[in-house]
Amino acid sequence: MESGKRAEAGPSAGVSEEKQAREQREISEKPLAIEICDDHEEEEDDDDKDDGGGNLAGFVPGPLFSLKEQIEKDKDDDSLRRWKEKLLGCVEGDLNGQMEPEVKFHSMGIISNDLEEVSHPLPLDSNREGLVLFTLKEGSRYQLKIKFSVLHNIVSGLTYSNTVWKAGLKVGQNKGMLGTFAPRREPYMHILDEETTPSGVLARGIYSANLKFEDDDRRCHMELKYAFEIKKSS
Repeated sequence: MESGKRAEAGPSAGVSEEKQAREQREISEKPLAIEICDDHEEEEDDDDKDDGGGNLAGFVPGPLFSLKEQIEKDKDDDSLRRWKEKLLGCVEGDLNGQMEPEVKFHSMGIISNDLEEVSHPLPLDSNREGLVLFTLKEGSRYQLKIKFSVLHNIVSGLTYSNTVWKAGLKVGQNKGMLGTFAPRREPYMHILDEETTPSGVLARGIYSANLKFEDDDRRCHMELKYAFEIKKSS
C-alpha cells in the first residue's frame, strides 16, 4: 500500500516541481525584460533632449548661403542649376553674393466696399507724410493692398502690424503674416486682412496710423506713417 501511494504521488510531485521551476524561471526573467524596456525608453528620452539652444542634440543647423553660393554649388549640372533658379526665383542681378534679403515696397492701395480703389506710390513724398491718404465711411469694410519686390535672398516669415491712433490714443492694432518669398523679376501683390471702420459720432474724424513690416529675424523692411479720415455714412 505504501509503495502504491508513493507511486501515485510520484507523477503529481513531478508536475508540481516543473510548475515551480517554470514560475521561478518566469520571475527571474521579468526584471531583465523591465531593464531592457527602461534602457530603451531612456535612449528615446536622450534623443528627444535638446542641447539647450532649442535644437535637438546632435543637430547642427546649416549655414546661411547667398543665392549665388546655392547656384554655384551645382554649376556643372545644368538641369539642376536651372531647377534651382526656377525654384528660388533667381535673377542675374541677385547673384551678387549678398546674404540678407531686401524687400522693396512699390505702392499701398486701399480697397473698400464703398470706395473705388485708391493707390499711392511708395515711399511717400515727404510732403505727404502724415497727410490724409484716403477717406472712408463709418461702418465700412476695407483692406490695404501692398505691392513689393524681394531682392538678393529669400525673405522668411514676413509679417505686418498696422497700429491706429485717434487724438493721441491708441484705438486699434491689426497683425498678420504675409509669408516667405523668394526673389523674382515680377513684384508680389498682397492684400492684408479686412478691417471695419467704427460707427457713431465719436468715430468720425482723422486717424493716424503706423504700418510696419518685419521678417523672422526682426529685420524691419518698412515703417510707414500715414493718416485717413472716417466720415458720416450717407
